Amino acid sequence: MPPYSIDFLVVAGGGGGGNGFGTNDYASGGGGAGGYRTSTQSVNTGIVITVTVGDGGSGTNPAVGVSGSSSSISGSGITTITSAGGGGGANSANNGVSGGSGGGGGATFPSASTGGSGNTPSTSPSQGNNGGTGNADASTAGGGGGGAGGVGGNASNNADGGTGGAGTASSITGSSVTRAGGGGGGVYNPPSTGGGTGGTGGGGNGNANGASGQTTNGTANTGGGGGGWANDGSASQSGNGGAGGKGVVILSMATASYSGTTTGSPTVTTKNAGADTVLQFNGTGSYTA
Repeated sequence: MPPYSIDFLVVAGGGGGGNGFGTNDYASGGGGAGGYRTSTQSVNTGIVITVTVGDGGSGTNPAVGVSGSSSSISGSGITTITSAGGGGGANSANNGVSGGSGGGGGATFPSASTGGSGNTPSTSPSQGNNGGTGNADASTAGGGGGGAGGVGGNASNNADGGTGGAGTASSITGSSVTRAGGGGGGVYNPPSTGGGTGGTGGGGNGNANGASGQTTNGTANTGGGGGGWANDGSASQSGNGGAGGKGVVILSMATASYSGTTTGSPTVTTKNAGADTVLQFNGTGSYTA
C-alpha cells in the first residue's frame, strides 16, 4: 500500500491553578491551557506512531500551580509533534509559569504579578497564549490562564478574577469541539459572586474568597487549565487550585487506509459517512500505519 495522509491534533495537559494557603489577603491565577498543535503528514505503511498524552498539573503546590505534562506523536519518517504542558497559575505574588499557554499572575496586597508566557518553547504556528496579570487593588484578584485561542484576562481594580483565555475549535472528529481553554483567576473580596470564568474549551473557574465548591478543574481530555483559589489568609478559607485537564491526541485518516492496529485502547469512530476513521487517544498508546 502506498503512503497515505493522517491529520493530527495534539493537546497537552493543562496547568493547575494557584492554591490558597497563605497569611495575607491574596488571590491566585488560573492555570494555562495545554499546548495545542495540529499537522497533516504523509506516513508509510507499517510504521508505528507512538502517542503520548500528557496529564494535567495539580493545584496543590505551595508556590504556583503545577504545570501540565507534554503530549506528542513520533515515529520513523514522520515529524515529531510535541505540545508543551500548560503553565501553573501563580499563588500570591509569584509570577505565572510559562508553558504551552501561560498561567495567570497572582496578587497579595499591595503587590501583583504577571502571567507566564505562552508558546513556550516556541513553535510556529503558536501553540498557546500568555496568562493574564493579577491586580492587588481593592478586590485583590488573580489573572486568567492563557488559552490556545486567546490570552488570559487581566484582573482589574474592583473586579472579579481574570477570565481564562479561549480555546481553539477543531472538527477533526467530525463535529466542531473547542479545547485548551485557560483557567479563571481567583478573587478576594469580589464585587460580584464568583471568581474568574474559565475559558471556553475546558478551562476551570476561579474561586471567590475561599467559598466552597467554586474552584473547578480543567475538563479532562481538553487540556483546560484549572481555576485559581483566593482567600483572606485564614485557615478556614485555605484550599487548592483546580487541577488542569488531561490532554488528548486525535488522528484522522481515510478508512480505506486504516490498518486497525492500535495499542492503548483509543476510541475509534468514523466521519464523512464512514469515509474517514478517527482515533481519539485519551491516554498513551500507538497506531501502526
